[in-house]
Amino acid sequence: MSVNTAAYQALMKELQPKGVQLVAVSKTKPVEDIRALYALGQRDFGENYVQELVDKQPQLPSDIRWHFIGHLQSNKVKYIAPFVHLIHGVDSFKLLKEIDKQAVKNNRIIEVLLQMHIAQEETKFGLDDREVDEILNGEELSALKNVRIVGIMSMASFVDDEQQVRKEFLVAKKTFDHYAHHQVANVFMQYLSLGMSADYTIAVECGSNMIRVGSKLFGARS
Repeated sequence: MSVNTAAYQALMKELQPKGVQLVAVSKTKPVEDIRALYALGQRDFGENYVQELVDKQPQLPSDIRWHFIGHLQSNKVKYIAPFVHLIHGVDSFKLLKEIDKQAVKNNRIIEVLLQMHIAQEETKFGLDDREVDEILNGEELSALKNVRIVGIMSMASFVDDEQQVRKEFLVAKKTFDHYAHHQVANVFMQYLSLGMSADYTIAVECGSNMIRVGSKLFGARS
Protein backbone atom coordinates (compact mmCIF):
# COMPACT_ATOMS: atom_id res chain seq x y z
CA MET A 1 0.00 0.00 0.00
CA SER A 2 1.39 3.40 -0.94
CA VAL A 3 -0.99 6.01 0.46
CA ASN A 4 0.79 9.03 1.95
CA THR A 5 -1.39 9.69 5.01
CA ALA A 6 0.61 12.72 6.16
CA ALA A 7 0.41 14.35 2.72
CA TYR A 8 -3.36 13.76 2.58
CA GLN A 9 -3.95 15.27 6.02
CA ALA A 10 -1.75 18.29 5.25
CA LEU A 11 -3.55 18.83 1.96
CA MET A 12 -7.00 18.69 3.57
CA LYS A 13 -5.87 21.12 6.27
CA GLU A 14 -4.78 23.48 3.50
CA LEU A 15 -7.85 23.09 1.27
CA GLN A 16 -10.83 22.84 3.63
CA PRO A 17 -10.66 26.42 5.00
CA LYS A 18 -10.62 27.67 1.39
CA GLY A 19 -13.63 25.55 0.39
CA VAL A 20 -11.63 23.65 -2.23
CA GLN A 21 -12.77 20.12 -3.07
CA LEU A 22 -10.14 17.42 -3.51
CA VAL A 23 -10.55 14.75 -6.17
CA ALA A 24 -8.05 11.98 -5.43
CA VAL A 25 -6.80 10.67 -8.78
CA SER A 26 -6.75 6.92 -8.32
CA LYS A 27 -6.10 5.77 -11.90
CA THR A 28 -3.80 2.70 -12.07
CA LYS A 29 -3.95 2.41 -8.27
CA PRO A 30 -5.24 -0.77 -6.60
CA VAL A 31 -8.56 -0.84 -4.73
CA GLU A 32 -6.62 -1.33 -1.45
CA ASP A 33 -5.08 2.14 -1.84
CA ILE A 34 -8.49 3.66 -2.53
CA ARG A 35 -9.89 1.92 0.55
CA ALA A 36 -7.04 3.30 2.67
CA LEU A 37 -7.77 6.87 1.56
CA TYR A 38 -11.51 6.26 1.99
CA ALA A 39 -10.80 5.23 5.61
CA LEU A 40 -9.20 8.66 6.15
CA GLY A 41 -12.44 10.32 5.01
CA GLN A 42 -11.87 10.86 1.29
CA ARG A 43 -15.00 10.31 -0.83
CA ASP A 44 -14.19 11.87 -4.25
CA PHE A 45 -12.02 9.76 -6.54
CA GLY A 46 -11.03 10.40 -10.16
CA GLU A 47 -10.44 7.80 -12.86
CA ASN A 48 -9.17 8.23 -16.43
CA TYR A 49 -10.13 4.95 -18.04
CA VAL A 50 -13.67 3.65 -18.43
CA GLN A 51 -12.80 -0.04 -18.09
CA GLU A 52 -10.74 0.54 -14.96
CA LEU A 53 -13.52 2.58 -13.38
CA VAL A 54 -16.16 -0.04 -14.25
CA ASP A 55 -13.95 -2.75 -12.70
CA LYS A 56 -13.25 -0.83 -9.49
CA GLN A 57 -16.68 0.65 -8.76
CA PRO A 58 -18.46 -2.56 -7.57
CA GLN A 59 -15.50 -3.50 -5.35
CA LEU A 60 -15.65 -0.32 -3.29
CA PRO A 61 -18.12 1.47 -0.95
CA SER A 62 -21.27 2.73 -2.64
CA ASP A 63 -20.98 6.27 -1.22
CA ILE A 64 -17.79 6.99 -3.18
CA ARG A 65 -18.33 9.86 -5.62
CA TRP A 66 -16.67 8.76 -8.86
CA HIS A 67 -15.31 11.49 -11.14
CA PHE A 68 -14.45 10.59 -14.72
CA ILE A 69 -11.50 12.85 -15.53
CA GLY A 70 -10.11 11.31 -18.72
CA HIS A 71 -11.01 11.89 -22.35
CA LEU A 72 -14.42 10.25 -22.74
CA GLN A 73 -15.54 8.72 -26.04
CA SER A 74 -19.27 8.86 -26.79
CA ASN A 75 -19.53 5.09 -27.22
CA LYS A 76 -18.21 4.51 -23.68
CA VAL A 77 -20.65 6.79 -21.82
CA LYS A 78 -23.19 3.99 -21.32
CA TYR A 79 -20.79 2.02 -19.12
CA ILE A 80 -20.37 4.74 -16.48
CA ALA A 81 -23.79 6.44 -16.79
CA PRO A 82 -25.45 4.29 -14.08
CA PHE A 83 -23.17 5.55 -11.30
CA VAL A 84 -20.74 8.34 -12.28
CA HIS A 85 -20.94 11.42 -10.03
CA LEU A 86 -19.27 14.02 -12.30
CA ILE A 87 -17.81 13.89 -15.82
CA HIS A 88 -14.98 16.42 -16.09
CA GLY A 89 -13.94 16.46 -19.71
CA VAL A 90 -16.92 17.32 -21.91
CA ASP A 91 -15.38 18.81 -25.04
CA SER A 92 -18.22 18.62 -27.60
CA PHE A 93 -21.98 19.03 -27.87
CA LYS A 94 -22.11 15.55 -29.40
CA LEU A 95 -20.71 14.09 -26.16
CA LEU A 96 -23.10 16.19 -24.08
CA LYS A 97 -26.06 14.78 -26.07
CA GLU A 98 -24.86 11.21 -25.55
CA ILE A 99 -24.49 11.76 -21.79
CA ASP A 100 -28.05 13.12 -21.71
CA LYS A 101 -29.32 10.11 -23.69
CA GLN A 102 -27.65 7.62 -21.32
CA ALA A 103 -28.81 9.60 -18.27
CA VAL A 104 -32.42 9.30 -19.51
CA LYS A 105 -31.99 5.51 -19.83
CA ASN A 106 -30.72 5.35 -16.24
CA ASN A 107 -33.36 7.77 -14.92
CA ARG A 108 -30.64 10.09 -13.64
CA ILE A 109 -29.41 13.64 -14.05
CA ILE A 110 -25.67 13.52 -14.75
CA GLU A 111 -23.53 16.52 -13.88
CA VAL A 112 -20.67 17.55 -16.14
CA LEU A 113 -17.91 20.12 -16.55
CA LEU A 114 -17.08 21.67 -19.90
CA GLN A 115 -13.39 21.23 -20.69
CA MET A 116 -11.72 24.40 -21.95
CA HIS A 117 -8.46 24.33 -23.87
CA ILE A 118 -6.17 26.92 -22.24
CA ALA A 119 -2.72 25.31 -22.61
CA GLN A 120 -0.20 25.97 -25.35
CA GLU A 121 0.27 22.26 -26.00
CA GLU A 122 -1.75 21.02 -28.93
CA THR A 123 -2.25 17.59 -27.37
CA LYS A 124 -4.69 18.72 -24.71
CA PHE A 125 -8.39 18.40 -25.51
CA GLY A 126 -10.95 21.11 -24.91
CA LEU A 127 -13.18 23.87 -26.19
CA ASP A 128 -12.15 27.41 -26.99
CA ASP A 129 -14.11 30.48 -25.85
CA ARG A 130 -16.25 30.52 -28.97
CA GLU A 131 -17.19 26.84 -28.65
CA VAL A 132 -18.10 27.23 -24.96
CA ASP A 133 -20.26 30.17 -25.98
CA GLU A 134 -21.95 28.16 -28.76
CA ILE A 135 -22.86 25.35 -26.33
CA LEU A 136 -24.06 27.56 -23.49
CA ASN A 137 -26.04 29.90 -25.73
CA GLY A 138 -27.21 27.26 -28.21
CA GLU A 139 -30.94 26.62 -28.57
CA GLU A 140 -30.39 22.85 -28.43
CA LEU A 141 -29.01 22.91 -24.88
CA SER A 142 -32.33 23.47 -23.14
CA ALA A 143 -33.69 20.28 -24.77
CA LEU A 144 -31.20 18.21 -22.77
CA LYS A 145 -33.15 17.59 -19.57
CA ASN A 146 -30.95 14.93 -17.95
CA VAL A 147 -27.56 16.58 -18.11
CA ARG A 148 -26.47 19.54 -16.00
CA ILE A 149 -23.43 21.70 -16.73
CA VAL A 150 -21.99 22.58 -13.33
CA GLY A 151 -18.66 24.15 -14.20
CA ILE A 152 -15.46 24.44 -16.20
CA MET A 153 -12.40 22.19 -16.17
CA SER A 154 -9.02 23.09 -17.66
CA MET A 155 -5.40 21.96 -17.65
CA ALA A 156 -2.56 24.45 -17.90
CA SER A 157 0.61 23.90 -19.91
CA PHE A 158 3.10 21.57 -18.25
CA VAL A 159 5.86 24.18 -17.84
CA ASP A 160 7.97 25.65 -15.05
CA ASP A 161 6.90 29.20 -15.91
CA GLU A 162 4.46 30.06 -13.12
CA GLN A 163 3.37 33.27 -14.82
CA GLN A 164 2.28 31.36 -17.92
CA VAL A 165 0.38 28.80 -15.82
CA ARG A 166 -1.33 31.60 -13.88
CA LYS A 167 -2.23 33.43 -17.09
CA GLU A 168 -3.81 30.27 -18.54
CA PHE A 169 -5.78 29.50 -15.37
CA LEU A 170 -7.15 33.05 -15.35
CA VAL A 171 -8.54 32.53 -18.88
CA ALA A 172 -10.70 29.69 -17.51
CA LYS A 173 -11.63 31.75 -14.46
CA LYS A 174 -12.81 34.62 -16.66
CA THR A 175 -15.07 32.26 -18.66
CA PHE A 176 -16.38 30.65 -15.47
CA ASP A 177 -17.22 34.07 -13.98
CA HIS A 178 -18.86 35.19 -17.22
CA TYR A 179 -21.32 32.28 -17.10
CA ALA A 180 -21.71 32.16 -13.31
CA HIS A 181 -25.25 33.57 -13.51
CA HIS A 182 -26.23 32.06 -16.85
CA GLN A 183 -30.01 31.86 -17.21
CA VAL A 184 -30.39 28.37 -18.62
CA ALA A 185 -32.23 25.72 -16.60
CA ASN A 186 -29.55 23.04 -16.93
CA VAL A 187 -26.50 25.30 -16.39
CA PHE A 188 -25.41 25.87 -12.82
CA MET A 189 -21.80 27.07 -12.66
CA GLN A 190 -20.55 25.74 -9.37
CA TYR A 191 -17.12 24.20 -9.94
CA LEU A 192 -13.95 25.61 -11.44
CA SER A 193 -11.77 22.52 -11.68
CA LEU A 194 -8.18 23.65 -12.19
CA GLY A 195 -4.92 22.33 -10.81
CA MET A 196 -3.15 19.03 -10.27
CA SER A 197 -0.28 17.89 -8.01
CA ALA A 198 2.30 20.18 -9.63
CA ASP A 199 0.27 23.39 -9.99
CA TYR A 200 -2.70 23.25 -7.61
CA THR A 201 -1.43 26.07 -5.37
CA ILE A 202 -1.42 28.48 -8.34
CA ALA A 203 -4.83 27.15 -9.42
CA VAL A 204 -6.35 27.83 -5.98
CA GLU A 205 -4.89 31.35 -6.01
CA CYS A 206 -6.62 31.82 -9.39
CA GLY A 207 -10.02 30.81 -8.02
CA SER A 208 -10.12 27.03 -8.47
CA ASN A 209 -12.48 25.29 -6.04
CA MET A 210 -11.76 21.74 -7.20
CA ILE A 211 -8.34 20.14 -7.71
CA ARG A 212 -7.25 16.75 -9.04
CA VAL A 213 -4.32 15.26 -7.14
CA GLY A 214 -2.82 11.80 -7.56
CA SER A 215 0.94 11.36 -7.20
CA LYS A 216 1.11 13.52 -4.06
CA LEU A 217 -1.32 11.10 -2.34
CA PHE A 218 -0.53 7.74 -3.93
CA GLY A 219 3.09 8.13 -5.00
CA ALA A 220 4.34 7.97 -8.58
CA ARG A 221 2.15 6.31 -11.20
CA SER A 222 2.63 2.59 -11.66
